[in-house]
Amino acid sequence: MKKNFVWQIVGAFVLAVIVGAILGERASFFQPLGDLFLRLIKFIIVPLILSTIIVGVTGAGNIKKLGRIGGKTIIYYLATSFIAIVIGISAGYVFSPGTGLSVSAEDAAAPETSSDGIITTLLNIIPTNPVEALTNGAVLQIIFLAIFLGIAITLVGEKASPVPQFVEGLAEIMYKITAIVMVLVPIGIFGLLAPVVGQYGLSVLMPLMKLIIAMIIGAIVHGAVIYSIAVKTLGKMSPLHFFKGIFPAATVAFSTCSSSGTLPVTMKNTEENLGVSKETCSFVLPLGATINMDGTAIYQGLCAVFVAQYFDASLSVTQLLTIALVGTLASIGAAGVPGAGLVMLTMTLSAVGLPLEGIALVAGIDRFLDMFRTALNVMGDASACVVVETSERKRDQLAPTP
Repeated sequence: MKKNFVWQIVGAFVLAVIVGAILGERASFFQPLGDLFLRLIKFIIVPLILSTIIVGVTGAGNIKKLGRIGGKTIIYYLATSFIAIVIGISAGYVFSPGTGLSVSAEDAAAPETSSDGIITTLLNIIPTNPVEALTNGAVLQIIFLAIFLGIAITLVGEKASPVPQFVEGLAEIMYKITAIVMVLVPIGIFGLLAPVVGQYGLSVLMPLMKLIIAMIIGAIVHGAVIYSIAVKTLGKMSPLHFFKGIFPAATVAFSTCSSSGTLPVTMKNTEENLGVSKETCSFVLPLGATINMDGTAIYQGLCAVFVAQYFDASLSVTQLLTIALVGTLASIGAAGVPGAGLVMLTMTLSAVGLPLEGIALVAGIDRFLDMFRTALNVMGDASACVVVETSERKRDQLAPTP
């Protein structure tokens, strides 16, 4: 990782905050710079996900190895998501952000929210029209398509050999395009962050400052403790090296509020800075960008307790366990796009009978909270890559030589 690039990102971040604070809503003048960066990201994300996952699946060599990597990845994601929502619930009780709050839920504008439910979400992973999935950028469906194509190519064997060669070439091309787009990361961060700071300022944050602090501390605890333990004990990597290596991707995630949109940067940082193979990154990261939402899990638990406190409703042990379970599943079902956590909060609140009007309470600061939870999501994806890669390397070293 080039130090100059890191300082460019830090400089863009600081400059965006200063410019946004000074210009206020006039900072929206710089929004086209952020839109340009997001359009370039969207431009590369579909072919990048499709090609890299197929390469990752075919690179596994056999279905057994693929299943093993997939099993480890999903178990890690589920475990960290469950821990995250417990941290969120705990933060809610430690900080009690909803107690004595004077914000009016009736006066706040409740956003239009809808949730298809867990079963429907799982069924929607399977595309009825693969071409439509590619056109609409439905990431989960694209992942499903890519995995099936990769498995079929592996099963066909020699007769399908031209296909993986073509896809591997396409993946290399997408890596190169990604490297070109990454040059614009500092400009993109400035263009995205300055208008947000200018629009929201401090006025919308002050009444809910306890909730914001609880979310930030919950994210810091999960990242600094859980991920550090995971990469140190399971990944055999220095936590300092890990956080330094993934810093650019976390900064982009903070600015874009999109795990999927940050995926090209995450892949580049994880491979080049953390030394994870393309084979592992190609499978673990695209999957994590859509189903691993630790930051969203913290948000679900914290906001559920917050809403209960605001409406003076006590939560039983059974309800807390329900929040933990549903919040974990909801975080997996949340798409890696801005604002998805607010939609998934509907499912969590409904599961324990809390008023959905509570969503209006956090709607005003959701964009701000989204920054922290998305940055944590991306770090979680990278930590899974490190853990899975180390596990596979250890297994290969212990495997008997034929």
